[in-house]
Amino acid sequence: MDDESSLVFYDVGDIRLDDVADPVIQEPTDAVVRITAAAICGTDLHFIRGTVPDMQPGTILGHEGVGIIEALGDDVRNLKVGDRVIIPSTIACGNCSYCRAGYFSQCDVVNPHGKQAGTSFFGGPKGTGPFHGLQAEKARIPYAHIGLIKIPQAISDDQAIAMSDIFPTAWFGAQMAEIRDGDSVAVFGCGPVGLFTIVSAKLMGAGRVFAIDGLADRLERARELGAECINFEKEDPVQTLHRLTDGIGVDRAVDAVGIDANHAHQAHSQTQWQPGDAPAQALQWAIEGLAKAGTLSIIGVYPPGFDTFPIGAAMNKNLTMNMGNCHHRKYIPKLIEMTLAGRVDPAKILTQKEPLTDAIEAFKSFDKREGGWIKVKLMPQR
Repeated sequence: MDDESSLVFYDVGDIRLDDVADPVIQEPTDAVVRITAAAICGTDLHFIRGTVPDMQPGTILGHEGVGIIEALGDDVRNLKVGDRVIIPSTIACGNCSYCRAGYFSQCDVVNPHGKQAGTSFFGGPKGTGPFHGLQAEKARIPYAHIGLIKIPQAISDDQAIAMSDIFPTAWFGAQMAEIRDGDSVAVFGCGPVGLFTIVSAKLMGAGRVFAIDGLADRLERARELGAECINFEKEDPVQTLHRLTDGIGVDRAVDAVGIDANHAHQAHSQTQWQPGDAPAQALQWAIEGLAKAGTLSIIGVYPPGFDTFPIGAAMNKNLTMNMGNCHHRKYIPKLIEMTLAGRVDPAKILTQKEPLTDAIEAFKSFDKREGGWIKVKLMPQR
């Protein structure tokens, strides 16, 4: 059996590029995929910083992947060896009542910790499985009949890798915001998910989209996508939203940054979130910036145990709130069709392409939010 290079978590602040055993078929619904493109996600940083706890030493990181099928279990009957595929970040069985209703991220079967344990995804903490991730040369994919989506030849790896997680998550977030024609929408956080949320809001008919961030390069990307930009380092974002909407506030808001909004001005590598911290800044701003009877959508990551939320302010404005983990498998086919039709080019969000062998340095640059580092594609093949 050959060894394959993978990015492995050992402890908070300690990740290493290691040689690990080649994955093999364990169940008749498995596949083994040779990864041709992976990516670094802000969620990976939560694990490395410790803002999301309980990562298990030895877990391969990464939940975004594109590749080529090398082996299939006998019960995977809709694919063949050699197919190019997108790997949805969340894992689902396809048979339980939640999967059949399209709630793939709440599958009742996949998580070994039971029906109340919640979402399973690649490269996550103990409570999600854990399942080894996709920042590797090869990966075992459970429930491959539902967990792999064939890629048309016209779709490049650069386009496809964005559809493994960040684009469907953004589309899901915009959908949960209940965006209708003409709505004004505020997107908090202009990382990759936030930028795709701007794209999604525009495609759903939003009349105005406001982008709130503190980094000039990300705001410039948002401006190129047609958003009206607010730099919270230079002005109060709530006051500005109110002024630009004639004192009304926005109809819809999307929190696309999560718990790390509290650490936006700090060096992140060793930051620890503690229960009892103040409400996440993006949530506070979103609730204050929304119009009465508006809708708040939360797709930014918050860890279990986070229990500080401005519920009184939300209740007294009659806000609707929707939140959760994306049902990637539900949205990816639609996004493939939109890409083929030329309505969107997901590859435009990529800013760096690095070999897997340089992943640790790439993580450091991404973690520091160095200028121009927005979305990093990793190329695992030697």
